[in-house]
Amino acid sequence: MIHFNSNMFSQTKGAYIIGGSIRDLLLERIPTDYDIGVTENPKKFAENMAKNISGHLFKMGKPGQMIIRVVSKDNIFDITSLNGSFIEDDLKKRDFTINAMAYDLSSGEIIDCLGGRRDLADKKVRMVSADVFKKDPIRLIRAYRIAACLNFEIEPQTASRIKANAKLIQNSAGERIRDEIFKLLGTSKSYRYLSQMADAGLLSAIFPDLDRLKGCLQNSHHLYDVFEHTMKAYHHLETLLNHPDKILPDTCIQIRQYLDEEKTILLKYAILLHDMGKPWAKTIDTRGKIHFYGHSRKSVDLAQKVNQKLRLSNREKRFVNFIIRNHLNPLFLFTAMQKKTLTHKGITRFFKKCGDNTPALLLHSSADIMAKGDKPNQTHKAFIRFVEEMIHNFFYSFKPKIKEPPLITGHDLIHEFGLIPSPLFKRILNLVQEEKLTNKINSRSEALAWVRDYLDSK
Repeated sequence: MIHFNSNMFSQTKGAYIIGGSIRDLLLERIPTDYDIGVTENPKKFAENMAKNISGHLFKMGKPGQMIIRVVSKDNIFDITSLNGSFIEDDLKKRDFTINAMAYDLSSGEIIDCLGGRRDLADKKVRMVSADVFKKDPIRLIRAYRIAACLNFEIEPQTASRIKANAKLIQNSAGERIRDEIFKLLGTSKSYRYLSQMADAGLLSAIFPDLDRLKGCLQNSHHLYDVFEHTMKAYHHLETLLNHPDKILPDTCIQIRQYLDEEKTILLKYAILLHDMGKPWAKTIDTRGKIHFYGHSRKSVDLAQKVNQKLRLSNREKRFVNFIIRNHLNPLFLFTAMQKKTLTHKGITRFFKKCGDNTPALLLHSSADIMAKGDKPNQTHKAFIRFVEEMIHNFFYSFKPKIKEPPLITGHDLIHEFGLIPSPLFKRILNLVQEEKLTNKINSRSEALAWVRDYLDSK
């Protein structure tokens, strides 16, 4: 049974807590946001409530769609007029049965006219009516997002209706699509639901360029077409992010400390888009070999359009574009290592270029290479060992040294060598830092001697 502190609500008759908060309370989850529908004046109700809980009152939305928000120390309450003359009318206009229950603040009873409690018990996401997706297409994604958050199943008729209406999602605002997609990607079992979205045609409706990946065959290093490879890479990445100890045990502590919710979501998002340019870049040479020269650049171009449509922030765009643009670079380093041409300086330059994105890029590349075939071969296993060593070196060798004060500064270049500020300054200081990071010089005097030799050689 659900109970609320009656002191919070001075006028409870004709007032109902509605929707997801009731669902969460019945699932013994503690919500922080509550939607309240009232039959009387919502402004008056909100003012009385704010007074009772020492909360702050804010008006939101457009005329005719006004929401009055009351914010307390621990909770947020959004108060609106009921969407209909009676509470049952309001509930029948909602999205899914598990979101279409209400708690009568006057009687303390749960109102469930659509079987929401039954669907909660059965772990089902069921549409309230056949036209819910036409009324608001964002619900197409929300069905999978809710299912992923609760580990529920989409009820068959609802899944069928999603498939029939999938293209309607293109009518939704980009930021609403982003919010739902990112919430879905933030769950630990999102692959399962993304696969269902792909089967329903919804994933391609959101990201049309993914459709061209289907049937785009690859070279002998790949078992799958580009679309299936992308989905498998996503699956491997999610597994790696959930359980780094099982794949990269020696660096799992550093990986867990490095990852946060935003990096996790953006890494998953980036791997969905990382090979979108392959169909445009595909060529076949005279020997019948398939190549995808420049596909990373083309993938970035396509991803930028998607990022703009979904209104990602500039910071999010930079991260996603960086991962996609550079996703082959760890493999190039690995190939150089196998050929015994990889130098300490080469690794240092890679770390400097990638900066704090280094572990993210290496995790992406690990999932990418694991998705080339059914079972890991010796090359794949060697690459994972290489990645683990690189992550270890980044955290324990490169990062501590990069935080140390520089051996010399521009002030030294002016007073010791009579140089004037110019682009040469930055080049010299970068080269000195590189020499320090590769342990070739370790003191100010050695740095000055190195600069003197460098200038003499010019």
